[in-house]
Amino acid sequence: MMATNSIALEDDGLKLTDVRRRLRAIFIGSVGNLVEWYDFYAYAAFALYFAGSFFPGNDPVVQQLNAAVLFSIGFIVRPIGGWLFGHLADHYGRRNALMLSVLLMCFGSLMIAVTPTYRSIGVAAPALLGLARIIQGLSLGGEYGASATYLTEVADEKHRGFYSSFQYVTLIGGQLCAILVLLLLQQVFLTADQLKAWGWRIPFVVGAMLAIIALVMRRELHETDAFIEAKKAPRRESSLRALLNYPREVLLVVGLTMGGTTAFYTYTTYMQKFLKLSVGLNDIQTTLVTGGSLIFALCLQPTYGALSDRIGRRWLLIWFGTMGTIFTIPLLHSLEATKSALAAFLLIAAAWLIVAGYTSINAVVKAELFPTSVRATGVGLPYAVTVSLFGGTAESIALWFKSIGHETWFYVYLTAVIATSLIVYVTMRDTKRHSAMGRHE
Repeated sequence: MMATNSIALEDDGLKLTDVRRRLRAIFIGSVGNLVEWYDFYAYAAFALYFAGSFFPGNDPVVQQLNAAVLFSIGFIVRPIGGWLFGHLADHYGRRNALMLSVLLMCFGSLMIAVTPTYRSIGVAAPALLGLARIIQGLSLGGEYGASATYLTEVADEKHRGFYSSFQYVTLIGGQLCAILVLLLLQQVFLTADQLKAWGWRIPFVVGAMLAIIALVMRRELHETDAFIEAKKAPRRESSLRALLNYPREVLLVVGLTMGGTTAFYTYTTYMQKFLKLSVGLNDIQTTLVTGGSLIFALCLQPTYGALSDRIGRRWLLIWFGTMGTIFTIPLLHSLEATKSALAAFLLIAAAWLIVAGYTSINAVVKAELFPTSVRATGVGLPYAVTVSLFGGTAESIALWFKSIGHETWFYVYLTAVIATSLIVYVTMRDTKRHSAMGRHE
């Protein structure tokens, strides 16, 4: 009897140790993800202040459009990062890929912080800014696939949706941190003139320092058991060539991503400009509404992720696709018409109740489509291509429609893209019940 109790206590101890190991890995992986997304979105958060320093002229819409074009450049190179870091993660380990991606982001942020203005060096200024965004885009292209794969693989099967949702918790958290830094600089430390003159450089210095801290923390990450097991099998072909064996899964990633990523970037990066230029809120109201809506969105992610562990992933995706198709145009029309900061917040919060059906589980859905040997590439590369075409261009397309006097055309465009993804959600199998997580080929 005592021997049985001893074995039971030992098993409980092993289980507790395993849980702590998983939680620690998820925490460190998530913190690094947060830092990378903070660095990337500091550009979007502070574009209202530094656009004039790099793009001459008096029209703020045109300046923001130029800044948005450079923001899009960071997305154009993300497929290269998705392939490069996916190959690294699938062949040399998730941990090594995660460390290199955060190091590259540190360099890109530091480069933005020290780049001279257009008045100092002319056209070389926006060129250097564009180069820095390319570096950040490469980093982020690799971060998504590697971190989504890592968080999914370290999670236990019953709570995979919940744990993997923390990728978007930290993704949104990174944007929120950028907004909070902006709010502190606006309200406590600097005037608007100081922010435009030099204060916009501060968040990029902070981002570079945080990236170094994240790099040190990621050195302590353990490799996933799934990768270690997969490495025992001989590798006959590259990850990219191996990915060609899964055309259906690749197309599924593209189809399920296009509507979600366009909606996500509409209610994050573009919404700050929309509130300022279309709704007419002042700087402080814009920052508070944007920050408040991101906090609300952040809280939704683990709730929806846990729900997917009970009812499956597919129903949440169908929820997003259906409600997004029906309510996107009414929501954006109502938001444009309001002049109240509170009403604007409530409308964006309503939009997040819809969009969270995609954001909370999209990482785990993609990871569950592919076997271990090609998972990071399969998650990262087709996702990065789709985000470059749809997510990264959402702000530029919206601002272009506004610049030619047809802003509402963007509402129709967003609805059409979401409706296209809805077709994929309705016809695909639920990855929770048909998962490839246990396969290593």
